Amino acid sequence: MITRYPTKKIYVGDVAVGGDAPISTQSMTYSNTYDVDATVEQIKRLHFAGCDIVRVAVPDMEDALALKAIKERIDLPLVADIHYNYKLALIAAESVDCIRFNPGNIGEKSRIKEIVKACQQRDIPIRIGVNAGSLEKEFENKYGQTAEGMVASAEYNIKYLEDLGFTDIKISLKASDVERTVSAYRLLRPKNNYPFHLGVTEAGTLFHATVKSSIGLGTLLMEGIGDTMRVSITGELEEEINVARAILKDSGAMPDGLNIISCPTCGRIEADLVTAVAEIERRTAHIKTPLNVSVMGCVVNAIGEAAHADVAIAYGKGKGLVMVKGEVIANLDEHELVDKFVYEVEKMAELTK
Repeated sequence: MITRYPTKKIYVGDVAVGGDAPISTQSMTYSNTYDVDATVEQIKRLHFAGCDIVRVAVPDMEDALALKAIKERIDLPLVADIHYNYKLALIAAESVDCIRFNPGNIGEKSRIKEIVKACQQRDIPIRIGVNAGSLEKEFENKYGQTAEGMVASAEYNIKYLEDLGFTDIKISLKASDVERTVSAYRLLRPKNNYPFHLGVTEAGTLFHATVKSSIGLGTLLMEGIGDTMRVSITGELEEEINVARAILKDSGAMPDGLNIISCPTCGRIEADLVTAVAEIERRTAHIKTPLNVSVMGCVVNAIGEAAHADVAIAYGKGKGLVMVKGEVIANLDEHELVDKFVYEVEKMAELTK
């Protein structure tokens, strides 16, 4: 069982972040925010996929003015992403649930002071979003685009907000590679108790982003670091949520649904295991109860895995066993096994809700 680092609980809309709250998943729309219909459509897709918090880009005044109409039509908490023009944050704060600003390009500190004032008036939190590729010059000149530079920027800006009496803060420290990202979060974590938003930024297409995020975010989560997260993918919105939820589940940070154990394809397999596992995944996708299930294609490891699984199939030649908690409950022909297995999984999920 992972023990999470104790952090302050804040609220982004009605979603708690930090403390004892579940680790939340986030994504970001790619539409022009001023296109209200397109942006709302993307947010609803994310909501349906299981996203907890959504962020939208606000590069222009037209985008900032569209936020009120967007907020009225969605159910997810809305975060405004602000770069360069601090005045957009002042308008956005009237409609959204959180402001994210990049200290590397927002400009002089008096501008941050105005953002803080707007957020204080409306009781919404701020994410200090530090990126390795856009550090303030003073930190880049001293440290380069390093984990140490990212942490120095974060500490400076945290202190500035605290001096203004503002502590509803969450922090992100993102780089485009795993090593700097992990190092930065590890360095900063012992120095404060604010919730962390995890992410490897600019992680690439689905394949590469999945690998980078699994290594980086999975490592941090297993160390108890992280309160909310985004998997950044150049691709479809839903994939960010699917990968994020899989990382949370498989790291042990937030058990969710079935953990399907299935053997790799090899010459010992005595059944069409690929088809069977794909059908089981499809037919059990609705189950959210954490269960360990095993689908094994030969006798070498099948019985051993089944002994530790809640429900298992052990395939043999033309036949196989269905097992529950290590006990054989059925010896059936191959074509009957998946139906019986799914039935037993659904029954156990219902009983253990």
